[in-house]
Amino acid sequence: MAGHSHWAGIKHKKGKADKLRANLFSKLSKEITVAAKLGDKDPAMNPRLRSAIQAARSANMPKDNIERAIDKSSAAAGANYENLRYEGFGPDKIAVIVETLTDNKNRTASNIRTIFQKNGGSLGTQGSAAHNFNQLGVIKISKSEIEDDQILELAIDAGADECISKNEIHEIHCSINEIYNVKKKLEEKINNFISTEIEWLALNNVKITGEKKQEVIDFLETLEEDDDVQSVYTNVIFEN
Repeated sequence: MAGHSHWAGIKHKKGKADKLRANLFSKLSKEITVAAKLGDKDPAMNPRLRSAIQAARSANMPKDNIERAIDKSSAAAGANYENLRYEGFGPDKIAVIVETLTDNKNRTASNIRTIFQKNGGSLGTQGSAAHNFNQLGVIKISKSEIEDDQILELAIDAGADECISKNEIHEIHCSINEIYNVKKKLEEKINNFISTEIEWLALNNVKITGEKKQEVIDFLETLEEDDDVQSVYTNVIFEN
């Protein structure tokens, strides 16, 4: 559920591994529960649930945890979860988009606003930071699943706009309205996916160095530790 930026590559290299893992499992569980609540409990009939389960498996979440999250959807029938987006600027004017999944928007708004204010940032109106990003459907697949030339051909045939092979993953970009159609075609050849998400990709990056680096990292970590926050996206690049 991580934001797509250089921040995504740095946060897992820091300490707090156990805490990060527990936090990730909590967010994945909530997404599974809500996906099952809003649609069919059969992953084959529910693309959002299928993608949430695949992300959970990719994160090595135990099968029992996944099943409990699906079962919890019945108990959560009375809860009204909303996907809400917050935008603003953090330390050193970095642009930030925070996506949440909450059953209490007043609590969430208050918590997010407080985190921004305590870290020298400011929460803006919707659209204030989004112009710094491009919203795309992003499907990630491990390179162990398929070769570079094969995934490129498959992605084109599936209707994707772009396929980038880097490090240990293939990253397929497409229109947000086509993400599940593209995913369905990819599933004809591929069984395991790292994630299938609507992400915000930065158009212009802000470079952060020196003393400011830790300040920004602490701010982004605090946002992600909030129970209602699902994803954090930023245009920051950290340099030594």
